[in-house]
Amino acid sequence: MNHVATKTAIVPDSRARTAGPFSPGVSIGPLLQVAGQVGVAPAAPDASAPAPEASVRAQTLQTLDNVREILVEGGTGWEDVLMVRVHLTGTGHFAEFNDAYREYFGAHGCETLPARTTVYVGLPAGLLVEIDALAVRGDH
Repeated sequence: MNHVATKTAIVPDSRARTAGPFSPGVSIGPLLQVAGQVGVAPAAPDASAPAPEASVRAQTLQTLDNVREILVEGGTGWEDVLMVRVHLTGTGHFAEFNDAYREYFGAHGCETLPARTTVYVGLPAGLLVEIDALAVRGDH
């Protein structure tokens, strides 16, 4: 199959190491897909990641910052995000998540929120939130 656009890994310096065999982000043409991010601050390449904060709010805000870091590395930002998928570990987390989500996007001046799907899943111990995003960069 002959593709005109080139697929490129988007890897911020803070993400030189990932927890698995995947790229933190991948772009092709105007599309940028950010892999699922969790509520742990990125670790320095030579250090292990710190433990996640205990609250859904704290993990949501950190997770959104982690997604944003990859968006920025890929030459875009929240204004170009069409869709986010949210993975929560419990239905009881929905209200606290929504409050933090509103707070985050309000603080970042996002007038139009991305479309969103929320599902309930199992995540590794201590993790409560995972979010991925799909952006269409305006420069293409």
